[in-house]
Amino acid sequence: MPRPYWKGYLKLSLVTCPVHMTPATSESEKVRFHTLNKETGNRVVSQYVDSVSGKLVKDENEAKGYARGENDYVVLNEDDLDAVQLDTVKTIDIEKFAPADSIEWVYLEKPHYLMPDDPVGQEAFAVIRDAMKADDVVGISKLVVGRRERAVVLEPRGHGIVLWTLRFGDEVRPEESYFEDIDDNAEPELVTMVQRLIKQKTEKWSPTMVADPIQEALLSIITEKKKALKPGKKTRTKNDDAPAKSNVIDIMAALKQSLVAGTKSRKAS
Repeated sequence: MPRPYWKGYLKLSLVTCPVHMTPATSESEKVRFHTLNKETGNRVVSQYVDSVSGKLVKDENEAKGYARGENDYVVLNEDDLDAVQLDTVKTIDIEKFAPADSIEWVYLEKPHYLMPDDPVGQEAFAVIRDAMKADDVVGISKLVVGRRERAVVLEPRGHGIVLWTLRFGDEVRPEESYFEDIDDNAEPELVTMVQRLIKQKTEKWSPTMVADPIQEALLSIITEKKKALKPGKKTRTKNDDAPAKSNVIDIMAALKQSLVAGTKSRKAS
């Protein structure tokens, strides 16, 4: 189990329990590349450079700056940032509740697993979790993440709680301005055919549905590179001179072909 990302307290009115939190997702398995000097094979190191003098800036001389004009900044140091620490740095105080299905997915940002931090607090944690589950609600609170106070939602799941950081209202673009010019209604006959196609392709959710083909392809390439291919051996490439296919299609014909292909596939399986 990974080390806790955050430790503090979960609070609902007078009920409090120590908890810890860890990210529910991980990118540690992703293929990551280092930037190299192609001529020497050595890694390239990033460094902060003064934009005017061109000289390297020492770590102790770095500061946060808020732009108030061109080349004019209000400078904040570590003491200034520490002075604005909030109670939500160490406490998740559930302030409100909302129906579980009332928060639109577009506001959900990043999930974390929240769990009791010691055996003594397990009962209080379980009471809060089970009460939310029984009423089919989620808790709304705030939490400081990366020096910034974020709105969060607490969703009971299994024996634990999933805490989602939420995007603020001004971070979500209104869908109306993007969707307003799209046709209101589609051809009913075509909709019926698409429904049949959807039914053919519907199956129980599995994480394998979202496998990363790019990741797999990169790993395959890396494996081949490790084998140190013989000099002069060429890699097969696609024929760039092949004529491009037309993107103009007959929707009705395409749907009919898809339905037939789906039926044959199901019979074969």
